[in-house]
Amino acid sequence: MRAAVIFGLGTSPANLDPFRANSATEWIEGVPASSSDADAILIFGGDGTIHRHLPALVRLGLPVLVVPAGSGNDFARALKLRSTRDSLRAWRSFESGKVRAQEIDLGVITPAATPNRTHYFCCVAGCGLDSAAARRANQMPRWLRGHGGYALALLPALAKFPAFSMRLTRFHSEKSEEVEKPTLLAAFANTQFYGDGMRIAPQADLADGKLDICWINRLNPFKLFCMFPTVYFGRHLLMPGVEYSQAERVRVETERPLDIYADGEFVCETPVEIGVAAGALRVIAPPH
Repeated sequence: MRAAVIFGLGTSPANLDPFRANSATEWIEGVPASSSDADAILIFGGDGTIHRHLPALVRLGLPVLVVPAGSGNDFARALKLRSTRDSLRAWRSFESGKVRAQEIDLGVITPAATPNRTHYFCCVAGCGLDSAAARRANQMPRWLRGHGGYALALLPALAKFPAFSMRLTRFHSEKSEEVEKPTLLAAFANTQFYGDGMRIAPQADLADGKLDICWINRLNPFKLFCMFPTVYFGRHLLMPGVEYSQAERVRVETERPLDIYADGEFVCETPVEIGVAAGALRVIAPPH
């Protein structure tokens, strides 16, 4: 077997040592030029590293193993890979033929300004309060981002982020529905987690071909502060002002252009369409 290895920021070939031990696999560093160059890909890094390589991973169609080693590891968390040991165990099972790669969905963002240029995401895309927090977190030192940086960036924004008017059109097969209302946060989820463990979309399924939408309307700062810790457990869905739904795709329009972030990275500005690429990525992970 031949495996290509991608090292994200803060990782090095030394991270590969546990995988090399007692393995007959031939290791190749970097993204393979074609699918014939490797049989699988290992990525040492976090959500940002995976996000940047998604176009190549989709094009190659190779099984991908994520080894959580970034400042945010929500995609690995969604795949039940919470440590290097979990990833090593999954890799050994894949090497021995005990498990096969699973096909999972990816999110797809299409900006209205550049409809021919799409952007994949693995976890969650959003606009509003969470985009403001992601922008602030990305300006922090990497060590701080990996130790609660997103939460630290979000807390100051809870008190002063203004609500904005958002028109959301949800598409379900042949039907569509359009709603417009004051908004603080809109999250469009492929996985349950973002922001380093926040369970923003507790009902999200990686293989159902749908987006899960968490839409937080205008709330006063006190209620926002009360809601904040509940997001880690998915209990924010019980609070007034929080709407949760699913759709095959959505159109997002705002009164002025607002940033869209996905997997913690800036992607584009509204208006956009966000949908799902069903079964677009093959992953090596414990059975769900």
